[in-house]
Amino acid sequence: MKRIGIRDEDKYAMERRSALTPKHAQALIEKHGIQIDVLSSKKRAFTDKEFLEKGCNIVDNLDDNRIIFGIKEIPIDKIASDKTYIIFSHVIKGQAHNMPMLKKFMKKKCNLIDYECIVDDNNKRLIFFGHYAGLAGTINTLWAFGLRTAHLGITTPFKKLRQTHTYFSLDEALETIKEIGKDITTNGLPKELLPLTIGITGYGNVSKGAQEILKHLPVIEITPEELLELKQKATYSDKHIYKIVFYEKHIAKHKKGAAFDLNEFFTQPANFISNFNQYTPHLSILLNCMYWDDRYDRLITKDYLADLYSNKNLRLHVIGDITCDPNGSIEFTHMGTEINDPIFVYHPITRQPTFGHKGEGVVVMAVDILPSELPRDSSNAFADALTPFVNDIASCDFSADYENLSLPAPIKKALILHNGKLTPKYAYIQAHLDKFSE
Repeated sequence: MKRIGIRDEDKYAMERRSALTPKHAQALIEKHGIQIDVLSSKKRAFTDKEFLEKGCNIVDNLDDNRIIFGIKEIPIDKIASDKTYIIFSHVIKGQAHNMPMLKKFMKKKCNLIDYECIVDDNNKRLIFFGHYAGLAGTINTLWAFGLRTAHLGITTPFKKLRQTHTYFSLDEALETIKEIGKDITTNGLPKELLPLTIGITGYGNVSKGAQEILKHLPVIEITPEELLELKQKATYSDKHIYKIVFYEKHIAKHKKGAAFDLNEFFTQPANFISNFNQYTPHLSILLNCMYWDDRYDRLITKDYLADLYSNKNLRLHVIGDITCDPNGSIEFTHMGTEINDPIFVYHPITRQPTFGHKGEGVVVMAVDILPSELPRDSSNAFADALTPFVNDIASCDFSADYENLSLPAPIKKALILHNGKLTPKYAYIQAHLDKFSE
């Protein structure tokens, strides 16, 4: 009999998502005859009773399951031998903090499939939470903006907004967003904040989620070039928010002054330097939704922020670092934050963060598991994408040679470990493992 297990997420106290939901589990049981064992959980957004009613078994352990679906990384002491784990492993960049986990998977002769690596022939990701990170992260950022402006003695309609996870559903949160939009349209925004500008880096799934929230507000989209001239024109509206979407061509320029070429930017990033500094002084809020790794220049450095602050040229109130790369494109995002303590104020001169929304500097929202703030909505969307692959994974004989594994191409592409060994596509990770061992 085909059999799979669903983990209880235990990396974060407020991680409430599930890789499969009760309705998706029921469909797999009825269509493919898969036995589904669900590890009992008191915090999962879907209750044990909901899974039980759809035909699943509620169990105290997954010892008898050879195939286990989860979401986040697995604590080292809970990794069992000869299992197939399907998770977000966060190892493909050689992330040092996860090398011990990867080594344990290898020692236990496990198979590891990473959702992040499940892509089509065009390298487009097929299973992701990014859209919901954008949704939740934007709500959180606007909530933080309401807190921050109130602390500064500026009353805005954003004070009505709550942190994302306090709403039962996305629809409930959107009702508040729409109310805020009506308030802005009717009463306008405080003159101290004008023009109110929101910059968004990137145009992928995360960015699309962010923009979906903003479409419920009275937004006018302008180009990055128009942003530079907006305040000088003095014709801006107090009843609108100005949205700016930044593409790669806006955030970077060629070192030799050549025309921007996207393919060159991706393949030879060392030829480019950051061009984002010119926009930062004109932004009220920044939503960072763009992929970054250390081959690229940062969007905002500590030094540049200190210069802006010292010259009294900093009007940036809140940064929603939705992609949340610690010490990454936003250099002073020193860590991912927890849902129950989601924001901090970074002081540009002392370079010290203080949790909360009070103090001098810029508020940063950097929750590491944003989709978990909309756990039912995000889990349903994720399971919609995952379910078509589950039967093939459950049916696979992982003891076969790698070349002979009967898996759909997108899943085989995402197989990082096969029986404890790095597959050819991911052999490069060994160099990172060797560094860890040194």
